[in-house]
Amino acid sequence: MTLLRVSGSRLVDEMGETVRLRGVGLGGWLNMENFITGYSANEASMRAAVRGVLGEERCEMFFDRFLTSFFTEADADLLRDMGVNCVRIPVNYRHFESDDRPFEIVERGFRHLDRVVTMLGKRGVYSVIDLHALPGAQNQHWHSDNPTHVASFWQHRHFQDRAVHLWEAVADHYKDNPWVAGYNPVNEPGDPSGQVVGPFYDRLVKALRAVDPAHVLFLDGNTYSTDFSVFREVYENTVFVCHDYALAGFAHGGPYPGYTRGEWCDREELERTFARRTAFQRETGTPIWVGEFGPVYTGDPSVDEQRYRILSDQLEIFDANEAGWSIWTYKDVGLQGLVSAGGTYMERFGPFISKKKRLGADRWGSTMEETANELAPLHRLIDTEFPSWNPYPWGARYQTDDLIRHILIAQALVPEYAELFRGLDDGELVALADSFALSNCTRRDPLIRLLTANLSAR
Repeated sequence: MTLLRVSGSRLVDEMGETVRLRGVGLGGWLNMENFITGYSANEASMRAAVRGVLGEERCEMFFDRFLTSFFTEADADLLRDMGVNCVRIPVNYRHFESDDRPFEIVERGFRHLDRVVTMLGKRGVYSVIDLHALPGAQNQHWHSDNPTHVASFWQHRHFQDRAVHLWEAVADHYKDNPWVAGYNPVNEPGDPSGQVVGPFYDRLVKALRAVDPAHVLFLDGNTYSTDFSVFREVYENTVFVCHDYALAGFAHGGPYPGYTRGEWCDREELERTFARRTAFQRETGTPIWVGEFGPVYTGDPSVDEQRYRILSDQLEIFDANEAGWSIWTYKDVGLQGLVSAGGTYMERFGPFISKKKRLGADRWGSTMEETANELAPLHRLIDTEFPSWNPYPWGARYQTDDLIRHILIAQALVPEYAELFRGLDDGELVALADSFALSNCTRRDPLIRLLTANLSAR
């Protein structure tokens, strides 16, 4: 078996047969996210707080058990049986390098990634390795393990040097693995200037090709994989990845069809948005792959039925354009995943998760209306005193919410989350981690059925 490669607007195997990669993102695993596993703020802050309660050794035991239980043979079987042929695996750089010992690769960090790549490959499922959190944070939000709103990666050459060095090590490790479809080196870059990301990609591609000339590269556009004007050339054997979240599918989304924050959303609008977001791929004759998409679910059957309709419409649009895709996300604590954790974890952390929801502390789960009375004077102040302020990437309203809800309030919640680990013995910690094992999870059956039907139809 040989590696996949790009041939015009398609990915093909060694026989020249088209391979349309369709599957799931394994979010919240090697890159933990607050809305996926129920903590608050960013991963490094959370881990440090939990380590302060449990101590180094027991903390390591818990998180290693969590990584083991989160994805097992049973999960791989479920995805294979659904017809999935690709899993996009988000990774935090901290598994392979520490900030206090930069440029020193931690070989032990590959153990879980190797395990899952091998497990999936045995079932005929490809992996796309996605660096979701880079040193210094490549975008402004929690999912790059950013404790601030500043993407320092683009401001400091040191961080860029470390990322290139890390990718050279990853590429060397997987260069002969045919079940790695390719590398997604920078998830959702957010370079405010738009001037650094293009030259950085030129440098990174050259370095990767020197180590591994054969694997496909999956390159995200700037501004969270929506802006492809930063690319100064069309690199060989490269997929330019778009992300295609539907406005009406966010937590604050309105009815579908209908208006969300003054914008009309229906199938025609989904098609127009998709066409706009993939114009670069069609203009350059390169493959279309939607690296992330998928609605948020509310628990309200009538609303969630509309969310399934959004998803169904998007899948039909992708099919019509022969686009590959990776839905976000496979497993979480109930907001978006195909399956959600249960067991003692949800019993112990359920009230904390409810408090986060009440406060709107998670950006992905926030309707932007939580604690509305308390924040209204601040929003009015910003609107009145700074009417022309339009910060990157999404403007004043989102920036204010990010700074207050998703950073300040979220960080204030971190000690409360960590304290819930206090007093637990090793058996109880294992039970918490094992709450994410598939046998302890609840399946979102309508979503699984919808995806399975689509995957089996083509």
